[in-house]
Amino acid sequence: MAAKKGAGPRARKTAAHSEAALSQLGHEAKAASSPEEAVLEVVDNPHAGTLYLVRFVCPEFTSVCPVTGQPDFAHLVIDYVPAKKLVESKSLKLFLTSFRNHGAFHEDCTLAIAKRIIDAAKPKWLRIGGYWYPRGGIPIDVFYQTSAPPAGLWLPEQGPAPYRGRG
Repeated sequence: MAAKKGAGPRARKTAAHSEAALSQLGHEAKAASSPEEAVLEVVDNPHAGTLYLVRFVCPEFTSVCPVTGQPDFAHLVIDYVPAKKLVESKSLKLFLTSFRNHGAFHEDCTLAIAKRIIDAAKPKWLRIGGYWYPRGGIPIDVFYQTSAPPAGLWLPEQGPAPYRGRG
């Protein structure tokens, strides 16, 4: 996506569009080589005055350990209450794919994803659960939310059971 003249890197990373101006949905688009280069797009929320939850589940998220270069795998569950904007799902998929060769610890990946979504969509509320598969015998689960959930919100459990191994 070409940025407007004089727009900084942040303007290129997060793009607010009407459906007609989306650069990825409906177009051939490849994943960026890094999360910093990835574009996360949003669209107008036609139900901005309604309290509801949007859930994205990514059961096959991958990144790499910044020290060893070994692959890391996670099951991500992202819940958010939209305000004026919705996260466009194809751009989210491409953004998440951009982590595939990105070296970062589990906590950094999980929080970086949450912060990019917050920056792009400015939701009323967001939570993310990063359920990381074991490496070295230790699963790591990372949880973050912006605040207490809004009153009256139907908030289902995130779903993945804690890792039990074969026990």
